[in-house]
Amino acid sequence: MSTLIQAGHLSRYYGDHCAVRDVDFSVARGEVLGFLGPNGAGKTTTMQMLSGNLAPSAGQIFINGIDLLDQPRAAKKQLGYLPDNPPLYRELTVQEYLEYCAALHRLPRQVKYQAIAKSKRRCGLDNVAGRLIGNLSKGFQQRIGIAQAILHNPDIIILDEPTVGLDPIQIREIRALIRELGAEHGIILSTHILPEVQESCTHVQIIDQGRLVLHETIAGLERHMNSASLTIRTRRPCDFGQFSCLPGINSIEPITPEHCRIHHDLEHNPAERIAETIIASGAGLLALVPEKKTMEEIFLALTSRHQSEKPCA
Repeated sequence: MSTLIQAGHLSRYYGDHCAVRDVDFSVARGEVLGFLGPNGAGKTTTMQMLSGNLAPSAGQIFINGIDLLDQPRAAKKQLGYLPDNPPLYRELTVQEYLEYCAALHRLPRQVKYQAIAKSKRRCGLDNVAGRLIGNLSKGFQQRIGIAQAILHNPDIIILDEPTVGLDPIQIREIRALIRELGAEHGIILSTHILPEVQESCTHVQIIDQGRLVLHETIAGLERHMNSASLTIRTRRPCDFGQFSCLPGINSIEPITPEHCRIHHDLEHNPAERIAETIIASGAGLLALVPEKKTMEEIFLALTSRHQSEKPCA
């Protein structure tokens, strides 16, 4: 897969405040990168830098091999951008607005209407093309925002909080559209909604206080979420320390004489050996439960870890 966007060591200062520090990005065709973080973590600032709407204080951005800072016009032709507030003109019809956007992109007359028709079809706008944007629902307005972002068939599409304020049906429709677009383009999806990433993305990055704290594939994230610990309860006090010699045991966390948590490698699940030992000892096995981390727990662990740190020195 060809790399469509490569950004290295991006930082952005506002006076003495560092909003983004030393952030790296890499997106290839066919990838949908979920960019996660709490409110105020630096997501929108990063999106604005990647789209060329905000100059970084430090770092480089290449779009399809073109330096965004040295050749901004050539690089931006490769980009489609939906900001957190879609740039819509409510007094125009959908068709008028997309024709206006096509003129801004300087699409030749012979391809302009074909591009508009394709954009409307992909975003489900054919039946509302003649209606005023101001009279349409929030869901349709988000679709129009995406339509203008893909109108010129860019290689990279940047979507900043595309499902905020939508109802569950609209969210499902927008997610399906993002997955469809991800098959042909490279997409960066900025969000703070955790299920958004699992539903729509192939990769995930988490930012906290301006710093990247995770870069992982969705498959790798699911491995993080798989059980790596066991909760054990016995009828009578048990010598849980005896399990420390089993392969793959990382640590044993006693809670009471009859209750403990055992952390282990993903590759070595000692549950069967532990159960056999407890039963043979006569301690009485009441429960042996694998624990599964949720994405929310991983997110909270990564972001809370940095709460006491300053984002920039």
